[in-house]
Amino acid sequence: MTDTSKEYASALFELAAEEDMLERVHEDLGVVISQFRENPVYADLLSSPNIPINERMDAIDEAFGDALCEYVISFLKILCQKDSIRSVYKIIHDFNDLYRASKGVAKARVISAVPLKSAEKEKLKAKLEKMCGKEVVMECISSSAVLGGLIVYVDGKVFDGSLRRRLHDIKEVIEK
Repeated sequence: MTDTSKEYASALFELAAEEDMLERVHEDLGVVISQFRENPVYADLLSSPNIPINERMDAIDEAFGDALCEYVISFLKILCQKDSIRSVYKIIHDFNDLYRASKGVAKARVISAVPLKSAEKEKLKAKLEKMCGKEVVMECISSSAVLGGLIVYVDGKVFDGSLRRRLHDIKEVIEK
């Protein structure tokens, strides 16, 4: 996490937890991300210095006013005022990391040479949950760069069981 995105995410997380609004804020941030992805021009509009700040604030109210809680609306307005609205994706990502951690959930990113079958995913998930001691949410992607095996990123750790890594290790042993 960058310092700025971490600070914003932490501040919003602490406020939401303190006000017992963690679930609502988490859901509302999902709506924000969804809307920004559907309308990528919206971030340009909200960050444009050519549009007066009060008009940008009104645009946030018009777009989200009744749909989101006041904390998320205020959060978006602060980002807009501080010219940080383009960081909203990273900040929400960081908030979600804090949210998952508070719920005892780890996020795992699994990279494999070929797409994993459902049974393989379930087996891997069970193994990761046993290793971590908490629930694991997995994001599985395939990449030809892996060659074979798996690379797993979870809780800041990397488990590299890829064929590429094994070949690299063999090469190092041979070169010694």
